[in-house]
Amino acid sequence: MVLSTQSSAADLAAVFPSRLRYRWPQPLKGQKNAIWYGADYNPEQWGPDVWKEDVRLMKKAGVNIVTLAVFSWARLEPYEGQWDFGWLDQVINLLGSNGIAVDLATSTATVPQWLALAHPDILPLDRDGKTFWPGARQHWRPTSPTYRHYEIELVRHLAEHYRTNPYIVSWHIGNEFGCHNLYDYSEDANRAFQQWCRARYGTVEALNRAWGTDFWSQRLTSFDQILVPRWVNGYQNPGRQLDFVRFSSDAEIACERAEAAVLSEVTPNIPFTTNFMVSGGSGTGIDYDKFGTSVNFISNDHYFMPGKDHFDELAYSAALVDGMARKMPWLLMEHSTSAVNWRGINYRMRPGEMERDSFAHLAFGADGILYFQWRQSQAGAEKYHSAMVPHAGENSHIYRDVCQQGHDLQTAADAGILSSRVKKSDIAIIFDNESAWALHQETSPSQKLAQFSEPMNWFRALADDGVTADVVPLHGPWNEYKAVVIPNVYLMDQAFADQLRDFVRAGGMAFVTYMSGIADRNDRIYLGGYPGAVRDVTGVRFEEFNPLGDTPGMDSSLEVVPADPAIPHASAYDFADPISDMADSVTVLARYSASADSGMNGVPAMTSNPYGKGQCIYVGCRLSHQDLAAQILPVLTDRGIDASAERGSVLRVVREGEKGRYVFLFNRTDGEVSAQATGTLILSSRCTLGSRDESGTCTLQFQSAGFALMRQETQNSDSESE
Repeated sequence: MVLSTQSSAADLAAVFPSRLRYRWPQPLKGQKNAIWYGADYNPEQWGPDVWKEDVRLMKKAGVNIVTLAVFSWARLEPYEGQWDFGWLDQVINLLGSNGIAVDLATSTATVPQWLALAHPDILPLDRDGKTFWPGARQHWRPTSPTYRHYEIELVRHLAEHYRTNPYIVSWHIGNEFGCHNLYDYSEDANRAFQQWCRARYGTVEALNRAWGTDFWSQRLTSFDQILVPRWVNGYQNPGRQLDFVRFSSDAEIACERAEAAVLSEVTPNIPFTTNFMVSGGSGTGIDYDKFGTSVNFISNDHYFMPGKDHFDELAYSAALVDGMARKMPWLLMEHSTSAVNWRGINYRMRPGEMERDSFAHLAFGADGILYFQWRQSQAGAEKYHSAMVPHAGENSHIYRDVCQQGHDLQTAADAGILSSRVKKSDIAIIFDNESAWALHQETSPSQKLAQFSEPMNWFRALADDGVTADVVPLHGPWNEYKAVVIPNVYLMDQAFADQLRDFVRAGGMAFVTYMSGIADRNDRIYLGGYPGAVRDVTGVRFEEFNPLGDTPGMDSSLEVVPADPAIPHASAYDFADPISDMADSVTVLARYSASADSGMNGVPAMTSNPYGKGQCIYVGCRLSHQDLAAQILPVLTDRGIDASAERGSVLRVVREGEKGRYVFLFNRTDGEVSAQATGTLILSSRCTLGSRDESGTCTLQFQSAGFALMRQETQNSDSESE
């Protein structure tokens, strides 16, 4: 299928199957498989003398791949139709001849100034109608036919020029799609949104029902009457808002797919990817799991979030990327050696954190560790962003740490880590983009609700109990686990609800939280009481919501009292369901203790319901991860879900493969902790190995940011041949 410059998202969906064949970048000829290690490289910011010095420093550090030309459109096409690949040819040949592979970007992330000025119709508009002018990046409309024409022309020229280059091992399409131009309110976007809605609903009547347009006289009689949600003097229609987010995500994916179609045609032997921005600290407007079907392998950008939750957020995010990759190797395309540049206060990393964070991504399946960027910029908006070679140059602790990390990654590769995959956990936590989008809207019971934060809260709670959970997208294989967490999955269609019924009926355990199963995927509420979609599985019913807040005279929190006196009391905050009815089969695990006039005293807070051969635990309130860990630990133990001895202080991540089990141990705390482990120590950082007892178990003593990698032999790991 040949793509036109005006192909819609629906047309583009037909270009690829449901998920592209997985393909990983292969090493250069004559080289063996290794963990990819490198960075974004921007040689156009420097001269040829620096290029030669860079290659020397890269080889010293063990760098074996760099990403080129991410923001190079203005250098590649300085004038319309005039192409200059000479400088890029020179750089690629210099790198490749020195054994450094190239991940070549399509350079479409930011258009050159001449294009924006010659065709201002490509510039996005915000909801107030203001233009996104050139001066930053991504100043283009995903739905612009003009942009699509120039985008495809550039990609085709690049692909034709480099189709036989032996040093290019992968294509890097665009860059961080939707980072700055996700929501566009232009006429191009409006027309494309109308087409998208027509493809989704088929008839205007179906759309009217989905959006509930009889409310406030918003009923439509034609798809041509659909408007993108520009500024209004009141609440937006939530159905339209939700679909606009879906559409905006699809529009970005359509841009990537248009480029991918050209690359597949011209360079079918070179795999391609694009860099996601999966993070546990905030929601995203891109459906990355859907996006993942359009690339040969998944890549992610992740930057540390300063504070005490830094490592847990990183581990959760990496686990989610592993889930999106379906446990196939993925690439950490960008992270930082120290400070970033976009926060109000750009904190530097503490000693040991740079390497610890890299190996945490490796533990969760990243077989490539790349940074932004190689050499710290001397000018421009990111000149204070750290790099592998900082402003201080080779004689710096960052570059020395970079070299040490290159050596350690090679050690891990030599030990056979590339033959392994992340071990499947006993328990999966579901992440649902669309529920996050719907709960983020202004018309909800509480603005404190956020679906994207609850899965991470459960990940931390399970880690507190010594369990490293998998994080699985809604459409992933969550029903293949012993237990599953349904955290704030607000939008739930009958197909998902039936899957959950079948899962529990067959013997699985489900943890279902407050604000789950409330509405269908069109955000239409299930009638008859909450949680409407799965009342039978949970065994509970309630008639209204009870948000908690800081308004004087209203409850800000509620005490949670477990039925088992051995379990400590907890404190509910933000939300607490006033459960009014329960099935006879339900056992109350905890109740609220509150004032008599609150209507919440003695109301069940946490329940257990047998369903078929399985069990459903309903958690009707928001708890801190520490409180949640204490409440669920006995249930986990009863179900045979293993917890580690050093509960709460060390995170264990296991990769399994032909040559054994690779056990990563990470200090989650800011202090010193110890852990017990067996096997051979492959490498460690800020960690001391103690003596072994008769069983072969040794004690590891970790400093802050410390980690260790152990290898345990298995029956199939006798052969050490490559």
